[in-house]
Amino acid sequence: MFEIILAWIWSNLVELIGTIAGLSYIYFSIKQKIWIWPIGILSSALYIYVFYDSQLYADMGLQVYYLFISFYGWYFWLNGNKVDDKREELPVTFTKRKMAVYLILITIAIFIVIAFILKYFTDSEVPILDALTTAGSIVATWMLARKYLEHWLIWIVVNIMSIGLYIYKDMYITVVLFVAYLIMAIVGYLKWKKEIKN
Repeated sequence: MFEIILAWIWSNLVELIGTIAGLSYIYFSIKQKIWIWPIGILSSALYIYVFYDSQLYADMGLQVYYLFISFYGWYFWLNGNKVDDKREELPVTFTKRKMAVYLILITIAIFIVIAFILKYFTDSEVPILDALTTAGSIVATWMLARKYLEHWLIWIVVNIMSIGLYIYKDMYITVVLFVAYLIMAIVGYLKWKKEIKN
């Protein structure tokens, strides 16, 4: 029995380490700790392989995006709120209505492009759902880098859709990760909203 468990762990090692890094990423996100970004880089690098291996190409491309946005977020959290040459912590803010409209339009445009590419240029079995979760994730991650509260609401929707997608693809370790993401997104939303009120 031990040998079977060990063999399973070994054959899923990249996904397991990526899952642990992903959980750490969300924890640091809720706590607004700068460690979110280097942990995000590690998690994304590992999940590029995991999603490629599972033929979830939009999710794989999303991880490449996460690598770059993690460097941007890391820089912006350190330097994005300078006042009179003094660095202040970037505050959590609400998304303004005009910005929300732009973000919705950008999400739709990203979805259309990704869905088209997946449908006509890959062997993806789930091009629409893969494109939808990817488009939402791209916008939500940018919003996180700017500390917009509503990014958590996008994550809640994306995580619910992703759980269904990963169950369909038999990626049960990643299902556990995204259930945890869903719970933590709800906690993150409530915590950040309370911070704004305070």
